[in-house]
Amino acid sequence: MKILSIHVGRPREVTWQDKTVLTSIFKDPVQGPVAVRTTNLDGDEQSDLSVHGGRSKAVYVYPSEHYPWWQQELPGVKLPWGVFGENLTVTGLLETAMHIGDRLRAGSAEFIITQPRMPCFKLGIRFNDPGMVQRFQDSRRNGFYLAVEKEGTVRVGDAIEVIARDPHAMSVALVAELYTSQHADPDLLQRVSELPALPERWRERFRARVSRV
Repeated sequence: MKILSIHVGRPREVTWQDKTVLTSIFKDPVQGPVAVRTTNLDGDEQSDLSVHGGRSKAVYVYPSEHYPWWQQELPGVKLPWGVFGENLTVTGLLETAMHIGDRLRAGSAEFIITQPRMPCFKLGIRFNDPGMVQRFQDSRRNGFYLAVEKEGTVRVGDAIEVIARDPHAMSVALVAELYTSQHADPDLLQRVSELPALPERWRERFRARVSRV
């Protein structure tokens, strides 16, 4: 498990569907060392803090293992590392194997997995395709967000170590599936709603669904 590429980006204005939109989804690769702060990597800045960023979404991780699949799905489209807006392109950290609440170490920084990524319309801007948002969600290749537990530095090539497994053992993939499923198991919904590492907004959503069952 290691970091293959690191990406950061500042907000920029783009024209999308006849409107001017501020977005940070266009990110550039950096080698490092890159400082890891509580709310982001140095050089990275979220455009709309009402839906992006904050302590629970400080760093976005995407598994490199998904890129070959996407290349088959999007023939002729260039897919450099970072094209999905991730801060860290990694190997060995698949959503099916990583849990909400797992603790990771890379470089001198420590992290905790907080939630899967639910894409917004700006992913469509990145690919110049409004249908990309639903396509990404349907792929079940979400990636996940990290909160920063200990500030430090990271660089390309750093090993990633799992330093603690969350005892609830609820995978990122399962939580993403439950989030979008219309017919989820009530017991699973209840368990997810009690995950300490999951942001409160997510837990509220799951509690509301449990109450309607």
